[in-house]
Amino acid sequence: MSWTTKFRWKADMPGRPPDEQDEDAKSAILEKAIKGRQQTDLMLRCTVLDAEGCVKTISGQFKRSDLCAEHSLNPRDLRKIDSRIPNLVPTILIRPSAILVNILHIRALVKADAVILFDTIGSTDSRLHSVFLYHLEHNLKIKGLGLPYEFRALESVFLSVVGALEAEMVFIRNLVGGLLAELEDDIDHDRFKRLLHYSRRLTSFQNRAKLVQQALEEVLEQDEDMNAMYLTESLKNSSRTTSDHSELEVLLESFAKQVEEIVNEAENTQSNVQSTQEIVELLLDSNRNALLALDLKVSIATMGIGVGTLIVGLFGMNLTSHLEESSYAFVGMSAFAGLSTVIFAWAGMRRLAQIQKVGLTSGRHHKIMQKRRPWLPLSLRGRGGDEW
Repeated sequence: MSWTTKFRWKADMPGRPPDEQDEDAKSAILEKAIKGRQQTDLMLRCTVLDAEGCVKTISGQFKRSDLCAEHSLNPRDLRKIDSRIPNLVPTILIRPSAILVNILHIRALVKADAVILFDTIGSTDSRLHSVFLYHLEHNLKIKGLGLPYEFRALESVFLSVVGALEAEMVFIRNLVGGLLAELEDDIDHDRFKRLLHYSRRLTSFQNRAKLVQQALEEVLEQDEDMNAMYLTESLKNSSRTTSDHSELEVLLESFAKQVEEIVNEAENTQSNVQSTQEIVELLLDSNRNALLALDLKVSIATMGIGVGTLIVGLFGMNLTSHLEESSYAFVGMSAFAGLSTVIFAWAGMRRLAQIQKVGLTSGRHHKIMQKRRPWLPLSLRGRGGDEW
């Protein structure tokens, strides 16, 4: 019986208090987390490229312990690039003889003479992975660029990451731009719901782009890490100074600037979405206020008609008012009832119009200030004698 079956069986037992069910849920989640963090000798599927840039092994099965022993790594280092373990934060780890990269769809181990790509099992990034593998193989075979082997591999990695971010940014920008253009013509529930969905999607993309930018900036801030990334020279035991890493720094800064541009574009698009949401909310508030004002107008008109009906009802009672004998009483009372209706309705509408006017100052105070000095400009009418 699995832990989920046990948990469901315990939680569904009749007569169990809610506190015990919560404790069982916490215990089950904790047990799963502990089992997930235990080091087991799992098989990892990898693609290996040799020093010439040729694919040596495609989707080969390797033991975790063998990889750690062969490349002088700790088991915890492979956790960051294991596709079975979700790692949402991009990382670039520098080890004495290797560089571990975990950014978006790429999980790779870069050495001075080999590149090991960890296949993303069960991921939707297989197409991006295949395109990246083709570009990496082509870039590693070109030796006339003057860059060492590990830098050419890192360049392919960063090119694939920036390309993936740019493609997703263009896709989201087209979706949001088309929806904003539709909202200018008509605002309905479905479009506003789509706008909220696109806003959440854009926020998620913006966070991922910022994490990639932070990963690059963290490497740029550490001189020792950048110096340790010269794996080819370390293999040759060449002496290097700590600050002698201009070649790598230019490479990292170039891609960091590109990611920064993508982040800025995402922020501008997010700002446009938020502005549109605020405008739509203002329009909806205005329509709601118009409906409330219409309801008040109908109520005021009903009140005026009720006043006239009250007067007519008073004369409809079976009481002697000595007006029955007058030939002008019907016309006079009808005119009086109609006039009363109009007066009450007009007074109510006028009061409603005064309430609807919104200003930074009250209407009475503004009128007093205007009467005080009507010949002065508006900015000088409210000044007292001590303010001149």
